[in-house]
Amino acid sequence: MINILLIEDCLADIRLTQEMLKESVIQNKIYVVKDGEEAISFLMKKGNYNKCPSPDLIFLDLNLPKKNGREVLIEIKSDPFLKSIPVLVLTTSTSDVDIITSYKLQANCYLNKPNDLDDFNKLLINIENFWFKKARLPKNSEKLA
Repeated sequence: MINILLIEDCLADIRLTQEMLKESVIQNKIYVVKDGEEAISFLMKKGNYNKCPSPDLIFLDLNLPKKNGREVLIEIKSDPFLKSIPVLVLTTSTSDVDIITSYKLQANCYLNKPNDLDDFNKLLINIENFWFKKARLPKNSEKLA
């Protein structure tokens, strides 16, 4: 079972990601938060998120309300317990500045959301093939400070 935290404010992208990952041969559970502050609360297990599991993988949009994706990425990668969780930036931004900044902030990859439904599906299949099947994700016991 792979626990995924989807940090995304676009309802259409949330639904699309959820629907397409339901088809995965690898069992997964997607937790959704819609802004940067909510993402940090989830990751720090604050408030309503105190019983949520730590994610094995994070999908992060850059353009979020309250706290943007870059700020969230900084907090994740500076926390000794969170920094080992792979973060996939999944955004519409094609800006070289956003790409370079994301990698400087230790994003594990930077992916552009396609506008086309079939291309979005293909992207998620590629994510599944690599991150779910090929890459070895750290388990909670391996996420040590």
